[in-house]
Amino acid sequence: MYTKQTKKMLTISILEILKKYTDEKHRLSQKDIVEILEREYDMKVDRKSVKRNLLSLVDFGYDIEYTENVRINKNGEEETLYTDWYLEKSFTDSELRLLIDSLLFSKHIPAKQCKELIGKIEDLSNCYFKSRIGNISKLTGSSSENMQLFYTIDVLDDAISKGKKVAFYYNEYGIDKHLHPRKNKDGVVRDYIINPYQMAAVNGKYYLICNYDKYDDVSNYRLDRITNIRMLADPVKPMKEVKGLENGLNLSKHISEHIYMYTGESVPVKFQAKKYLLSELIDWFGTNIQFLEETEEDIIARVVVNLEAMRKWAFQYALHVKILSPEKLVESMRNDIKIAAERYDV
Repeated sequence: MYTKQTKKMLTISILEILKKYTDEKHRLSQKDIVEILEREYDMKVDRKSVKRNLLSLVDFGYDIEYTENVRINKNGEEETLYTDWYLEKSFTDSELRLLIDSLLFSKHIPAKQCKELIGKIEDLSNCYFKSRIGNISKLTGSSSENMQLFYTIDVLDDAISKGKKVAFYYNEYGIDKHLHPRKNKDGVVRDYIINPYQMAAVNGKYYLICNYDKYDDVSNYRLDRITNIRMLADPVKPMKEVKGLENGLNLSKHISEHIYMYTGESVPVKFQAKKYLLSELIDWFGTNIQFLEETEEDIIARVVVNLEAMRKWAFQYALHVKILSPEKLVESMRNDIKIAAERYDV
């Protein structure tokens, strides 16, 4: 029984060595593996045992690559030598770095949980990858303090799959820089009853696309602002009963129309912009934007977008963009710019 367990441990140890020390640029011979087994695992084995276990791992389906060389031994017979062993990784280093950078720039993941996730991603690669990312760090003060985020995601995922409503508290930051649940006029914490349909990441933040049960339109809630979530027994309101979702949820269309994830009606907006903004316009509105006219310096564009979101966006780009229609938005922009200018009057 002891010998059987030792053989199993030898196979597992060799696999760990391949995971830790090898990739396409870093390969090991059987002699290298024998030395690591003795040095780090206190296991004394011969090369033949290592070769046998390596080939067993290949038979088990692990993506282990190696080189075969044929030579003539001292007895004049052909002999196949196996060397340059390495384990094919599920992710390339650049893919892992992209995942880590995505976590670092995500404002909705608490710093502690972000660090734990990065550690798990590091474990998907080898020691050489870990040595290259020791200098990365998350910007302090830029992440959420809500430690219930992953639990919230689990509950929402379950509720969406089962077609059930959820209830939760929705929080806002106070002057003390901490989250506080919204309250009703009587001071009691407000319990939101929500019909959840989809979760989506937009502009570095994670949102729930849903319907607030009291109304008939679409709502968007930040997941990192949700606490005390519970799945209810009641079935969700069908999408066809929600204004804007009568034909289901087109996620790319929804995101391009709700650039800041504000709720409310989407309307056609026509605007003039400087041509040097073209790349940014595509970043914000996607390929659904229509370019109607072009001059040497400017373009006229049309988008279907949430009115309040477009008002905020146009104010942000006021030096480079002019709203042409609808008149309601043009008037709002005039008033916003006037009020902003008055704030700087001496």
